[in-house]
Amino acid sequence: MTEGAFELLYLELRQYPEKFYNYFRMNTDTFDDLLDRVLPKLTRMDTYFRRSVSPTERLMVTIRFLATGDSFTSLHYSFRLGISTISTIVKETCKVIWDELHEEFIPTPNRRRWLKIEQKFREVCQFPHCVGAVDGKHIRILKPPGKGSEFFNYKKYFSIVLMAIADAEYRFVAVDIGAYGRTNDSMIFKNSFMGRSVYNRSLDFPPPEPMPGTNGPPLPYVLVGDEAFQMAGNLIKPYSSRGLDATKQNFNYRLTRARRMVECTFGILVSTWRVFGKPIQMKIETVDEVVKCGVVLHNFLRSKEPTIERMTEDSELNSISAFGPRGSVAVSAMRDAFADYFCSDAGRFQWPDHNV
Repeated sequence: MTEGAFELLYLELRQYPEKFYNYFRMNTDTFDDLLDRVLPKLTRMDTYFRRSVSPTERLMVTIRFLATGDSFTSLHYSFRLGISTISTIVKETCKVIWDELHEEFIPTPNRRRWLKIEQKFREVCQFPHCVGAVDGKHIRILKPPGKGSEFFNYKKYFSIVLMAIADAEYRFVAVDIGAYGRTNDSMIFKNSFMGRSVYNRSLDFPPPEPMPGTNGPPLPYVLVGDEAFQMAGNLIKPYSSRGLDATKQNFNYRLTRARRMVECTFGILVSTWRVFGKPIQMKIETVDEVVKCGVVLHNFLRSKEPTIERMTEDSELNSISAFGPRGSVAVSAMRDAFADYFCSDAGRFQWPDHNV
């Protein structure tokens, strides 16, 4: 029998915690917990002609694919498994991981969860009533046969889009995966389930309340996004950079701090699962499964090992940039009320180099 990476490395790596972490992007306890969760769905029967690949090896192959982005040919030489076998293993295991984890680690937020998220944004970013930061990230793919133009984005490569809302602890709150790379993020967000829920106000956001330290007027709980998004009653973006007074500059600074939470979340995702730093060489529907798996594993690891340092602000990120329509007069007035609050005695915060 030919021995591959599983037979040669797995048990040995478990004896060296640092090496195990470098190889699997998680510690042994976290890997064992993940294995216990997916084991029943990854178990296959041996046949008279062939020994089945064990659940542990299936998980090892998939995690290594996500951690390195290596081709199936490269993994074939490492694990001594057929290329088609590895392809099937990765696809099936990614789907199982999503199916088994997403209800616990990316649950549909309720009002209590939104309030908990808001408390963290208030603590970390000094942005009361913020319940999430929204943005999109391009996931590189190879040109799909027959319809590549739909996936060719403004950065001149082929991609699908991961649209996400993130909290202030670098976790994904909600995601939409698989939109064409050529589509701007405002349109992607509008067409997604979470976007439609924001614009028709069907999300279970807390009702408007006065800002901390004031008696009114009540202001809504909001998501923050960049200039690409269309403002709504529960979504605000920065002021245009032209002709800003001190109040608007102050607001833009505060909003940018909150919005960068989703950019940092993307940065941590890519630095952990390097498959997202390379063109993914799979069918589009399989790419969607890989992205879903990476996203839910990201939240799983944040809950198990929440020690990842904050990404630096100059991290290289492929977020989407485009200008969306202007908000309505009422929504613009709501944004002005946030800006005025941040300059008031109740809302002002003393930063190291900014009196904002």
